[in-house]
Amino acid sequence: MADDLPSDYEDLTECGLTPELEERLVSIQRECVFMWSNKDGEAFGVVMSYLPKDGKLWLTAAEHRKRVAAIRRNPRASICINSTGTKLGPGKTVTYKGSCVVHTDRATKDWFYPEFSLFLQRDPQAAAAFQSFLDSPHRVIIEFTPDYALSFDGAIMWARSPEVGAPKSVGGS
Repeated sequence: MADDLPSDYEDLTECGLTPELEERLVSIQRECVFMWSNKDGEAFGVVMSYLPKDGKLWLTAAEHRKRVAAIRRNPRASICINSTGTKLGPGKTVTYKGSCVVHTDRATKDWFYPEFSLFLQRDPQAAAAFQSFLDSPHRVIIEFTPDYALSFDGAIMWARSPEVGAPKSVGGS
């Protein structure tokens, strides 16, 4: 093995996504794992759709969902986005830590619902139908502002150990 290649996978700090690849991942994926702490301080998460906008991630849920009460109690949360199912192939991920604000105001709903619907449903008619289902009396909008990111690009890790070769499921960049 060459002197500049690692002898193990203990230190993967140089295997992060480039800023451009991170931005591309966030803009082409549609789902994330949204994680928070429940009232007992236990970590919990669910898969949710999101809208990336102005450096933030925007999500929505019915107000009675446990996650809404939890982030009102403690606004700190985490979001993980991975590349599985995208044109990027598997093996790329970014996890953010940050703070949430729960919005119930009409002004936020008025811009969010159309943009979110069109982000998820490219067809304008499907987006309009989806939007009509979203716009219900007890729905909230969650604004997530990241303040820390940890990313990983599996293609870089596999390139660091060419004698092993990437598994067929990971692929290259």
